[in-house]
Amino acid sequence: MCTHMQRQTLSFELMSERPKCCICLDEFTNPATLPCEHCFCLGCIGEYWRIHGACQCPLCKAFFPTRPQLKTGQTIQTDDATGPLKAGEVPCDLCPTKRRAVKSCLVCLASYCDTHLEPHYQSEDLGRHLLISVVKNLEDSVCRVHGKQLDKFCRSDRTCICAMCAKTEHRGHHIIPIKKEAEKKRVKLKWRRMKLQQAIQERLSKVEKIKLSVDRSGENPKEAFAQNKELIRQLEEEISELQSENVELELLSQTEDNLRFLQRFPYAATS
Repeated sequence: MCTHMQRQTLSFELMSERPKCCICLDEFTNPATLPCEHCFCLGCIGEYWRIHGACQCPLCKAFFPTRPQLKTGQTIQTDDATGPLKAGEVPCDLCPTKRRAVKSCLVCLASYCDTHLEPHYQSEDLGRHLLISVVKNLEDSVCRVHGKQLDKFCRSDRTCICAMCAKTEHRGHHIIPIKKEAEKKRVKLKWRRMKLQQAIQERLSKVEKIKLSVDRSGENPKEAFAQNKELIRQLEEEISELQSENVELELLSQTEDNLRFLQRFPYAATS
């Protein structure tokens, strides 16, 4: 049983803990209060509404016909947000200090930090924009001919296209959504990686068998090894090339954005 002192200590610890957002389960970053008085991180509730396509409280299920004006608090800045950019990170397009961007907008063709992303969660019009994980070279996400988002894949020409392309240059072609094509390619990528790993293991086994046969031959080890040196070198070179390709495909498999994945897919020229 807890002593009176232990209960007091536990109560104090619970009271001293910072409140947390029930969506991300972390301390609030720019807390936003809904009309129903429930509070969430502005980014969390904004993403929740964007994904579900309706303005509803995740806790009490209160429904708001139009996007409500949220009462926001002071943003809690973190070291990751305000510190120097790390390798591979994308800077916010609006920050004079170039803080780390957390989302990219395919309509605005810009990347934003937590603070400058706020209007996309507050405004009814901006709330309809498509936000994705941060990417570099956002212009690659838009059709260079029509200026529209690349959201379709032409299987006839094996290229990413926009809705206008589907009605003009690619009319009558076999066209499917980007997501569906990416799913097919991810399956193909998985099988390719399995074959690579199998090929690597087969060559490693061959090298091991050659070395064992040299040890058991009873001949002069140096002379026996010299006879197989070229074969071992060739196998090790093949292993190195296969391992490099496997690493590249592993990195590609971690690409979340379907468009970016298809643009980087090395077998796009195959059906």
